Amino acid sequence: MYAKDRLKNAMDKYGDMIFRICLLTLKNHADAEDAVQETFIIYFRKLPDFENSEHEKAWLISVATNKCRDILRFNKRHFTEPEELLSGYIQDEESTHILDALMEVPDKFRIVLTLHYIEGYKIDEIAGIIKKSPSAVKMRLSKGRTLLAEVYRKEFM
Repeated sequence: MYAKDRLKNAMDKYGDMIFRICLLTLKNHADAEDAVQETFIIYFRKLPDFENSEHEKAWLISVATNKCRDILRFNKRHFTEPEELLSGYIQDEESTHILDALMEVPDKFRIVLTLHYIEGYKIDEIAGIIKKSPSAVKMRLSKGRTLLAEVYRKEFM
């Protein structure tokens, strides 16, 4: 398969998921688009061989997560205005409140919550993606759920 075809297939198959992860991590539509674009540029340049589609998906999530971290580091040093476009991606008001509360949870908890509850990954898979032990992922999920509940109760109840 040609490089362009592989890239197009990967973008069609995983583009929306990568965008959601980046948007939830970065909280900014433009930065999320940049992270997705950079992720697929790296994919196109490297064209790695994968054992299966799950390995490809995990690789893309890992690269996207790293790009998001780079952007967050950059934004920490350079002022950017927050963007409030996330509500357009949510259907009902309760989901909007949960998403708003999720945005308040620190990044290291938000990414595991997103991968587990939104993208449906198992703990072992998340551990491989974020390069942490399964017990660390379990702890982050537990702490993340607690933080999410606290933020949700405080702001929306």
